[in-house]
Amino acid sequence: MSTGSGKIYVVATPIGNLGDMTTRAIEVLNSVDLILAEDTRHSMPLLRHFQIQTQCQAFHEHNEKSIAESVCERVRQGESVAIISDAGVPLISDPGFPLVRMAHEYKLPVVTIPGACAAISAISVAGLATDRFSFEGFLPSKAGAKRKVLEALLDEPRTMIFYESPRRVIETLRIMVELFGEDRQAVLARELTKLFETVHKAPLRELLEFVESDSNQVKGEIVLLLEGIQKEATDEDEAELKRILSILLEEVSVKQAVSIAMKLKGLKRNQVYPLALKLKEE
Repeated sequence: MSTGSGKIYVVATPIGNLGDMTTRAIEVLNSVDLILAEDTRHSMPLLRHFQIQTQCQAFHEHNEKSIAESVCERVRQGESVAIISDAGVPLISDPGFPLVRMAHEYKLPVVTIPGACAAISAISVAGLATDRFSFEGFLPSKAGAKRKVLEALLDEPRTMIFYESPRRVIETLRIMVELFGEDRQAVLARELTKLFETVHKAPLRELLEFVESDSNQVKGEIVLLLEGIQKEATDEDEAELKRILSILLEEVSVKQAVSIAMKLKGLKRNQVYPLALKLKEE
């Protein structure tokens, strides 16, 4: 148990526009004893802009486990610590989880200072279903691993949210077109809150062509959003499709079986491929 009144604050910072910094965030960062920053070189200009002079220490994926114990001890002794990431809400695809988990084990108070979050900001303007969604974070950098992650999401009915590097966004969209079909609705949300903000919604094939045709679309911070699968077929329709695919898969590859079944049933690729993959694995 804590012997003092120390707290750990998880503080959101702007994802681009400095005007999104909250008054409460500034007050907390000024009042704590220590700020843990994902990259001090990135965070110092922000802190200087708001005239925050609190001691700042690097806190990233390479050292967060090793210093979590000492940070918790400082809080147990009554000091307060704030966690910030390069942008947005800490712990959302950013460092901090080991420290927050340890803080709960020690019964130390953890307080959220909410603010901008790229994932939530993106889905709020995407024009895709918002009643249920799945945050998938960053996809693997290697194409093979990325494909496996996306294949596991073929039956996902919720809107999916991904963070992606501008260097890999075209490759990712190409794989999505192949796996989910050309007509699946998707959104590119780029440089949110910044001068060149882009929110472009289109079927996957059109979105890929849009990005490929404009070099500006492979720059900056990118969020990709993908519509969930629309399950409209009846049980009888699915049983018939399963029967057809089972026969085809005994004779031809998954790719060929999917192509033939699409023509026979008048279905789209994303309605056939997930079932074919499942049957092949079984």
